Formats: sequence, C-alpha cells, structure tokens
Amino acid sequence: MATTTGSSKSVRVIGLLTIIFGIIFIIAGGVTWGAVSSNLAAEEITVSDDAQAFGGELVDTPWEAWFQADIINTHALESTDGQTYAQLEQGDERRNTVMTASFLRASLFTSVVAFGVALLVVGIGVVFVLIGVALRKAAANLDQVGSARTLSADPAV
Repeated sequence: MATTTGSSKSVRVIGLLTIIFGIIFIIAGGVTWGAVSSNLAAEEITVSDDAQAFGGELVDTPWEAWFQADIINTHALESTDGQTYAQLEQGDERRNTVMTASFLRASLFTSVVAFGVALLVVGIGVVFVLIGVALRKAAANLDQVGSARTLSADPAV
C-alpha cells in the first residue's frame, strides 16, 4: 500500500517556505513604512492649522500627508481665484506658486502611495504566513491519514 509520506513532506516544505516568505514580506513592509515615515518626519513638514484634520501635527503618516496635500491645494486655488496652473495665462506670476504647490502635493501623494504599498506588502505577508500554516497542518493530517491506512492494511493487526 502506498503512503502519503513523500507528498506530505513536500507540502510541509512548501508550507515552511511560504511562511518564511510571508515573514520576509511583513518585515520588508514594516521597514518600508518606517523609512517613509522617518524621511517625511525629517522634512519637518507641519500640517497647516486650517487643514480639515491633524492641524499642527508633524507629517509622518499617510493621513497627515493626505490632509497637508489637500490644504496646499486649497491655498493654491485661493491664491488664483480657483484657477489651476493650466488655466492661468503664461505670463501670470501666480503660476510659479501653483506649480510649486502642485509639486509639493505630488510629493506628499507619492508618500501616501508608498505607505499604501508598504501596508499591502505586510498584508500579503500575513496571508502567506496563514497559507503556510494551513499547508503544514494539511501535511500533518496527510501523515495521520497515511499512518491510519498503513495500520489498517497490516495483516498482523
């Protein structure tokens, strides 16, 4: 009678590798989140007091970056009577202000995306760990089924 020892061993190894990759993903995502946060904090950007949320806070989270980018846009539009960079005449001196605001917003939104990617990587890592644990439990069950079959097939029993 054939046993499941070989296939369960393969499943255990795949499960272990999946867990290892999951842990690597969790660590990589956490390190990325920390790097983005510390680099933002090093810029010493403070959320404007008139922002919808986090006024006066140091920008070092995606939420603070989002609200600072939003208030920069509000200030830029107020300075141009609601006109965007493309709507202003080429010789209008306010274009530089709006262009700078646009660059600042793009940089802050890039950090928001980086935070999101870091969180996604952590989430994928957690899923990998869970799948790896499930695979290892399945391999243990395969071993138990194989042992039971071997015992029941033994004519001495």
